[in-house]
Formats: sequence, C-alpha cells, structure tokens
Amino acid sequence: MHAMIGSLDAAVEGYAAGLAEQVAAAVASGRALVPSLARRLADHGLSTDESLRENLSTLPILSKDDVLALQQADPPFGGALSATAAVRRVFQSPGPIYEPQLDGADPWRWSPSLQAAGMGADDLVLNCFGYHLSPAGAMFEEAALALGARVLPGGIGNQDLQARAIADLGVTAYTGLPSYLKAVIDRYDDLGLPRDRWRLQRALVTAEPLPDSLRALLRERVPTVLMAYGTADTGLIAYETEPGGGLVPAPGVLVQVCDLDTGAPITEGEGQVVVTLLRPDYPMVRFGTGDLSAWRLGPDGSPRLVGVLGRSGAAVKVRGMFLHPRQASAVLAGVPGVARWRFVIDRVEHRDDLGCEIVVAEGADDETVAADVADRIRSGLRFSCAVTSVADLPEDAAPITDRRDWS
Repeated sequence: MHAMIGSLDAAVEGYAAGLAEQVAAAVASGRALVPSLARRLADHGLSTDESLRENLSTLPILSKDDVLALQQADPPFGGALSATAAVRRVFQSPGPIYEPQLDGADPWRWSPSLQAAGMGADDLVLNCFGYHLSPAGAMFEEAALALGARVLPGGIGNQDLQARAIADLGVTAYTGLPSYLKAVIDRYDDLGLPRDRWRLQRALVTAEPLPDSLRALLRERVPTVLMAYGTADTGLIAYETEPGGGLVPAPGVLVQVCDLDTGAPITEGEGQVVVTLLRPDYPMVRFGTGDLSAWRLGPDGSPRLVGVLGRSGAAVKVRGMFLHPRQASAVLAGVPGVARWRFVIDRVEHRDDLGCEIVVAEGADDETVAADVADRIRSGLRFSCAVTSVADLPEDAAPITDRRDWS
C-alpha cells in the first residue's frame, strides 16, 4: 500500500510540474492559456509556478454541469480550446455538451487498450459504437486505424447484417458494449451461419459494467475479452491488461480518486474519478467524470482502478449513453395528456431494458399519449423505449428508477 501511495503522489507531482511548465511557457511566449483554464487557476490563486507545483490537488473539481454552464455562456466550447486548435469534427453528448475532435492520429488515445486486447495491423475490427452525434464510434475507429487495422463501421443496429459480415469478411476483433457483443453472437447463431467461419478472437468492451457472468459467456466464443474505461470528454482513462486484474491508468493522463465532499485525492475507499490531461490546445485539469471508483493493487503491485462502481450524480448510463433527469424533464415537460412519468431501467439477459411509465390524464387516449411520449424520447433523448400506461406512480418516485442487477 505504501508503494501505491508513493506512486500516486509521484504522478500528481509530475503533472503539477508539467502544468506549471505549460503556464510558464505561455507567459514567456506571450501566448495565453485557454481562457477557461486561465480563469480557474487565477480565481484560486494557482497561476504561478510554485503555487501550481504545491497545490494542484486543491483546485476545485470541474464537473460536467460546470462544462455545460461554460459552453452555454461562451459557445460552443466554453473557452476550453486554444485559438490555434485544429478541430476535425464536433460531437454532441447529452446535456447537450459539445466535444471537439482534435486533428491527428488517435486523439482520444484508445489504442493502448486495443493493443492490450491483442489488436493490430492484421485485424478487421467490427466497431459497434454509435457514429451519430456522439463521439464513441469515431473514438474507436481512430484508435484501430492508428494501429494499422481495418475497420467495419457497424454502429448500433442492423445485427443481421453485422452477423453476416462476420462470416463473409472474416472479422477478427470487436469494439463496443459487452451486452451488444452477446447480442451479435446470439444473432449469428440464430441465423444459422457457419461456426467454422467465425473468426472473431479479440474484443475490447466499455461503457457499461462487465460482470464475471457475462465475460464467461462471451469468452466461450471470443477468447480475449478485456474492459476499458473512458469518457467522451477525456478519451481513454484506464484499461485492463488481463481479465479481472483492475484498470491500469492510461499513458498521458493523471487519474485521481477524490473524496466526494472535499475533492481531495484519496487512496482508500470510494471516490469520484478525476482526470487531468495536459493537451496544449485542449487542456483538461481536475475534471470530474461523475463516476465512482477506488484504487487496488494490481498483480504487479501498481495502482489500478477497480472499475466503475456507480455515479456520484443523478445521471445514469443506459446502453452506454447518459440519461440525465434534467434533460428528461425538459423533453417530457408539458406533453399533452401526461400527468406523471418516470423511467425504469432493468437488466434482462445481460442487456439494459429501458421503459417509461406514464400516468395518463383523465380523458386522454392512452395509446395516442404513449406514442407521442415514445416519439419525444426518441427524438429528444436519442433512446428507444417501451412506454407503458400505469394507474399511478409512488409519491416519492424518482425521475429514473434503476433496478439493474450486475451480478
């Protein structure tokens, strides 16, 4: 444990020194830091070399809500980009929060996690993350291309076509949700496709938990199934190098687990994952992911994250995407014929099942109202779900009820 604490302290010192050097270089050259970071450092007395080196971990955590507020006040990126940043694409996550894709190979740095799963230039990777608005599909495509692999941009849906492509093209690797990989395997078998043409040997999965029971099922058909962890804002944060061995912090990122009340880094117990990235054009300092985790010792004695243990805020992740109570309320507010509503999340055969229960106002038609709600959820929240009319809801019903069992 002492060795792990020393390693974590050394990492903080190294990143504090790196940020101090970045600030000093900007001052010396007359080139200002990105405005949002400059304001944060100045507001908390951390704009000098010495103060940064000694007090980086006292800088208040920047939350997703803070980022949203900054972007609304100073669109589109809240002053978080340098004036010279080269942006190739812009993505939108729930909130809405806008994320830039910087120019260059593998800008989100996911390639180490793919390499850990054995992927390389000889692979054809079926990428089953979404390509519409959210950045996940582009993240993993860029990482695979950086390794020299070819990519089949499967996205989400069209499982019949994806299963046939596995047989026809000799797909060897997969990136996506673990639950979606199971669905693709099941569809392959349901279609009666030849087992001797199944070549998929490696999978890197993320965006939802990977319980031992599901990993065991997947490994019956895919020998290597490893987990990684990251966000749309930060890219790769940590990844497995062996099944169940904990998540190794990714190169180029400072990962801290911080007390929920004080924001101070901790080495024991659960806390929020807080990330620092010293990208010159798009720095991110003490960014709070909202995810809960804890440190553990890896097989080699190095510090590793145990995985994502939950969320510190009200938002939940469903099918790999965030569902915010605030945004749900905005979309469903004032829907004609709806007296009350709530979302309910269950886990059925290792897949997220999202439903919306509604209390229909007296005199309104249940089917018409339910169809209207389903359309609004699909267009406003980018989720498809069954809408069910119920007689009433509990008085203390939360906007989102999460009943999933991850065992």
